This record gives sequence, C-alpha cells and structure tokens, in this order.
Amino acid sequence: MRRRDADVPELDGVLVVGKPAGPTSHDVVAIVRRLTGVRRVGHGGTLDPFAAGVLPVFLGHATRMVEYHLADEKAYRAVVIFGASSSTDDRDGELTRRDAAVPGREAVAAGLEAFRGVIAQTPPTYSAVRVAGRHAYELARHGETPELRPRTVTIHQLELTAWDTLDPERPAATLEVRCSAGTYIRALARDLGETLGCGGHLGALTRTASGPFRLADAHSLDVVRERLASGHAVELLLPADAGLDAYPLIRLAPEELSALARGQVIRHRGEALPQPGPSGLLRIADEAGRLAAMARVDGGRLHPEKVFIVPVV
Repeated sequence: MRRRDADVPELDGVLVVGKPAGPTSHDVVAIVRRLTGVRRVGHGGTLDPFAAGVLPVFLGHATRMVEYHLADEKAYRAVVIFGASSSTDDRDGELTRRDAAVPGREAVAAGLEAFRGVIAQTPPTYSAVRVAGRHAYELARHGETPELRPRTVTIHQLELTAWDTLDPERPAATLEVRCSAGTYIRALARDLGETLGCGGHLGALTRTASGPFRLADAHSLDVVRERLASGHAVELLLPADAGLDAYPLIRLAPEELSALARGQVIRHRGEALPQPGPSGLLRIADEAGRLAAMARVDGGRLHPEKVFIVPVV
C-alpha cells in the first residue's frame, strides 16, 4: 500500500503550537505551510489575535481528521476586567466606563454560579457567526447591529483563581474555564459584568487545552519556526489520529486494506469488531499500526468513510 495524495513524505500529522498573543491563527497556518511546503494545512479552532495558547495544526492527511475534533471540549485561563464594557467584549474594543460600583472578590465568586452548567449564550457582535450569509463582524464594522440568537453551551468548570486590585476602579479576576466547543469566553466576560451591574470585558485569554491537546505539550512558535526551517518538522508531529481514542483502532491484513481502499464493504475475518466510536466509526490501521482509513460499522461489516491509502494494482 502507498499513501494517497501525499504532499511531502512523512509530513502527515498534528503539530501542537503554543500560539503567542499577536499573530492570527491563519498566520500560524501560513508559517507552517511555507516552512514545510505542505499544501494542506489547517487548524483545529480559531484563537483571537490577542489570545494565546493551544492551537492544534493539522498537516497533510491529518486535515481530513479535523472534523472529529470539532466537538472537543476547550479549557481557558481568562482575565476578566470589571468596571467597563467593550464594543468587542474584549480589550481591543471601544471601552465604556460604568458608574456602578465595582464588585469585590466574594461578589464575583458568587456571580459565577449562574454560568455553570448548561446556559444560553449570545455570541459577541464581533464574531464569525453568520447572519443572512454574512459574518456578524462584517455587519458590525459597517455600523449594522446583527441579530444574533442565543445558543446553548455548557460550562463544565468555572473557578475564580486570582483577584487583582492593582487598579481599584478596574479590578480583574482570573478564571479557569472548561467548556463545550462553541463557547465564547468574551461573551462570558460580558455577561458576568452585566450580571454584576458594573460591566466587564476580557482582558487576556490563554487556551490551556483543546480536546486532548494540552498547553504543557505545545511547542512555542519560535521552536516551530526553527525546527521546520531546519527540516526537522517530523520530530514535532503527532500521528494524524492523535487524540481520537474515542474511535477504537483495529488492524487489517493487506488484502482487507486493499479491498477497503477500492471502496468495497468488507466483513472483517479476524477477531470480533470492537464497539465503534461516535457515528459508528472505527480507526483502521495497517499491520504496522499506521492509520489507513476511517470506517463505519454496519451489520458487522466495514464501510469505508475516509481512506488514506491506494490499493496495490
């Protein structure tokens, strides 16, 4: 078997980048694409330019696995500043000071309770949510007010870990957040400030985890630049199916893989198939353990969903 549509040999995988504040997520993807020569590069969840933290970057065949990470939980360390609201719900927007007294630590800690669990959250006006086919931020930049509907998100963990009163008129709370995909931390800061009556906005944000990918395991952008420029990219890459343990892995014999690669539905002749993962899917590997396909189990048969190899002719 050989790999299908290979970009550059051995450059299929996941690169976990520790994005600094400043560059956009697209900037990071562009750097990786330029330094590796790999055409197919994507990321697993946008970080705002001012935000830092975990940015999984997918190369080659791994870009076809991004969809299986879309529902991954996220974790953040957020600094919320009270005493002013923001047009963008973060420090980069136009700030409007509020006359109400700013809260103390105890009031903020108590206010968090309303945001734990399943909540309704309206996305920020300046967000990528589409309204009538256009991004909300495009409408906002042209002076329009997009009509954004609340959506259901889940806050699994929300804790106050630090309280800063260096500026007593604009105290800041550091929050540790673990939440469902699609949660806007800017909106959380905004809504917390409104609940407390003093206004609030996001002052800093670090994504500490994106699904299985952790900040402690991420490579700084400087290291990424150096290793990729020197031709050592493969040393930083995780396998294309990294973090997808929810989809059990089985190995197939070459003749079974060849049939699967031809688009055929097969009945596995080896040991019984394991209970499949989400959407009835299994990861399929060759005898060496390398990812070869994603297949759906139906009636004890394997139906190819994504195939990364071509059959031997």
